Amino acid sequence: MSSADVILALVVATAVSFDFTNGFHDTANAMATTIATGALKPKLAVTIAALLNFVGAFISLKVAATIAEGIVDGAVITPAVIFGGLIGAISWNLATWWFGLPSSSSHALIGGIVGSTFAAAGSGAIQVEGIVSKVLVPALASPVVAGLIAALGVFLVYQLIRSHAPTRSEREFRWAQIASSSMVALAHGTNDAQKTMGVISLALIANGSIAGGPDFSVPTWVVIVCAAAIALGTYTGGWRIIQTLGTKVVEVRPPQGFGSEAVAATVILASSHVGYPLSTTQVVSGAVTGSGVGRPCAQVNWAVARRIVYGWLLTLPAAAAVGALMFEVIDVLGGGVVGVAAVAAIAVIAAFALWRANKATAVQPDETISENPTFGPSPQLEMA
Repeated sequence: MSSADVILALVVATAVSFDFTNGFHDTANAMATTIATGALKPKLAVTIAALLNFVGAFISLKVAATIAEGIVDGAVITPAVIFGGLIGAISWNLATWWFGLPSSSSHALIGGIVGSTFAAAGSGAIQVEGIVSKVLVPALASPVVAGLIAALGVFLVYQLIRSHAPTRSEREFRWAQIASSSMVALAHGTNDAQKTMGVISLALIANGSIAGGPDFSVPTWVVIVCAAAIALGTYTGGWRIIQTLGTKVVEVRPPQGFGSEAVAATVILASSHVGYPLSTTQVVSGAVTGSGVGRPCAQVNWAVARRIVYGWLLTLPAAAAVGALMFEVIDVLGGGVVGVAAVAAIAVIAAFALWRANKATAVQPDETISENPTFGPSPQLEMA
């Protein structure tokens, strides 16, 4: 096996690891409100989300093509550049998960790749027009649009059911919420799993393993591996972020949860159809916040909402900075197998240390979500 093949193997392994972190980081997107309202028990919720993430990864490949060819110049990209970007993305995912912050795995990945590419080849290798039109504009518009539509939709739902007994309405809407959250999980797999497919494809193109340009297509094995990785990550459950999104932004009731999830799923699926690597986290967070505005007498915790927005603003530059730093470290160590392997070893050690620290401080899923420090206890959240 040549040194180029070793580097490619490390890049693929790291990309799959990112896909796994994407899964547990973004479990909250689909299931946080469903768990918080008691529509599903935690273990059942993440199992359903994992299965639908896997299925969703096979629906479309347009987002993968955007990541592979629409963000940076593939002609100057090497597997080592991609590896540096992946480490930047994983670092940001782990940091925000630790603090329970629902940030964008998508933007972390794009930021890491852009930062590493900039360090390797300068600004000329960055496709600014593609980043602005397919990343930045959707990033700014999608949470606002989702929030406004969710606010209006939830308001109309509560107007329609105001003459019904609240307990009966909430009980019946829990079934609808299961359907809407399942659609979000399917949409998440469709959009987010493709981003890792695009990165692996970019590495394969850089290595000469597959053709780019008009003949580009994502290899079947890449689709299957990425679908499995994001599903497994989803099944582990990112309970810290589920707590934030399910209980700290707004007290979520079943009709409200249904409205926010239905809007989020629609926006995500539409963006996947046109090939935009949308942040599912931003869409869901915007919809959840909007649902709190639309529900009469709901209390939105704007301090937590602002904290989430600050995380969004930091994601691209922070991941880009780490990606650039990682490439520089690889370059200092020779730019080959030694540099990539050394950075990989450091990343594994750091991730293991974080995992050990989490085991020492983690609480069980029912403890994490059932007692809401801002809005009081949530209903029926015992473990399955």
